[in-house]
Amino acid sequence: MIASLAQRRGVRQFVKFSVVGASGFVVNLVVFTLLQRLDPRHSELTHYYVFYTIGFFSGGVSNYYLNRIWTFRSTGHALREGAQFLTVSALAWLVGLGISWGLAPLLGHGHRLWLVATLAGIIVNFFINKYWTFRHTQ
Repeated sequence: MIASLAQRRGVRQFVKFSVVGASGFVVNLVVFTLLQRLDPRHSELTHYYVFYTIGFFSGGVSNYYLNRIWTFRSTGHALREGAQFLTVSALAWLVGLGISWGLAPLLGHGHRLWLVATLAGIIVNFFINKYWTFRHTQ
C-alpha cells in the first residue's frame, strides 16, 4: 500500500514540497532568530511582525527556487511563476499574521507563536501552488 502511494505523482510532490518546506522553515527560523538576537527590543509587538515577515519571505524565496527545480520540475516562465508563488506566500503570510494576532495573548510573541503561524501557512502554500502556480506540471 505504501509503495502504491509513493508512486502517485501528487503524493511524491507533497513529500518533496514538505522537504523543501522544511528547508524554508529552517531559513525562516534562522532569519527570525537572528533578527531577534540582533535587536534588543525584539519583544515589542511591531518588531515581532517585522521579523516574522522578513523570515517568512526569506524562506519563501528559497522555497520557490527549490520547488521550481525539484518538486515540480517546472520549465514555465520563471518570473510569472515567481510572482504567483510569492502571491501565494503573501496569502499564507496573511493567514499566519491573522493566527499570530489571534493567538498572541495565549502564546506570547516568541517561537511558539511563530511555529503555529508558520505551520498554518504550509497547507495554504501547497494546495494553491500545486493547482495554480505549477498547474502546467500536472
